[in-house]
Amino acid sequence: MRALGYAFRQGWVSVRRSGGSGAFAVLAISLAMIVLGALLLITWNGEQLLTRWSSAAEFSVYLRDDATSEERGAIEAMIDQSNVALSREYVSKADALAHFRREFADLASLAASFDNNPFPASVEVKLRPEADSNGTSAALVRRLASTAGVADIGYDREWLGRVAGTLTTVRAAGLALALLMALAAAVTVATVVRLGLHARRAELEIMELVGAPLAFIRGPFVAEGFLQGGIGAVVALLLLWAAFAVVLTAWGTEIRAVLGGGTIEFLPPRLVAYLLAGGMVVGSGGGLAAARHAG
Repeated sequence: MRALGYAFRQGWVSVRRSGGSGAFAVLAISLAMIVLGALLLITWNGEQLLTRWSSAAEFSVYLRDDATSEERGAIEAMIDQSNVALSREYVSKADALAHFRREFADLASLAASFDNNPFPASVEVKLRPEADSNGTSAALVRRLASTAGVADIGYDREWLGRVAGTLTTVRAAGLALALLMALAAAVTVATVVRLGLHARRAELEIMELVGAPLAFIRGPFVAEGFLQGGIGAVVALLLLWAAFAVVLTAWGTEIRAVLGGGTIEFLPPRLVAYLLAGGMVVGSGGGLAAARHAG
C-alpha cells in the first residue's frame, strides 16, 4: 500500500509538471475515447430500438381508400382463420390522424394544413409469440399482400435484419478505428512519460543505489499514465454528454419522428464505467511501456 500511495502521489506531481506534453497525451486519449464512446452511443441506442421494434411482434395491413366493407371483412377473416393473431384492431382513417396528432404533438400543426386525410385505414395485428419465429406470420403476410383491398403491409422483419447487419458493420469498423487511436494514444503517453523519466534520471539512479524497491522506481510512471488516461476519459465523456445534449435540444423532435416516437438516451452507467476503465488501461499501458526503461 505504501508503494501504491507513493506511486500515485509522484504520478500526480508528474502530471502537473508535464505541462503541454501531458496535455497532448490527455488529448490523444480523449480523442480515442470519444470515437469509442460515439460508437457505443450509436450502437447501444440502435440495439435498444431494435429490441423494442422486434418485441412488438405485430404488423399493419393498410387498406386502400376505396376498399369495400366486404373486402375488409375478407381480410379480417383471413387473419382470424390463420391462427397466428393474438388480437386485431381496425383503425379508421380518422383514428390514424388522431393518433398522429397525439403521438407527435410537436408536428400536430402540420396536420391542420392537410386538404384531405392522408393516413390510410388499417388493421393492426398483434401476433402470437411463436408466430414470428416459426414463419407462419410471414406466410400470412404474403397471402394478404395479394388480397383485394390491401394497399400495403407494414411488416419490417427483413428491414430490421438489414438494420441489425448495418449495426454490426458499424460496430466492427468503429472498434477497429478506436483500437488504432487507442494504440496511438498509448504511444503518446509512453513518449510523454519517458520525457519525465529522463528528467528524473539522476534521482532514479540514487534510488537504485540505496536499494529502493522496483515498485517505488517504476510505479510513479505507471501511475502517471493511469492518471492521464483517467483524465482523458473523463474529458471525453463530458464532451460526449455536451454534444448529445446539444443534438437532442436542436433535433429532438425530428429524431423522435424518425424513430416513430422512440427516444435516444445517453450511455448507461455500465458503459460509462467501461469507457473510464478503457482510458485508464490505455494510459497505464503507455506508462508501463515507458517505465521499463527505469530501474
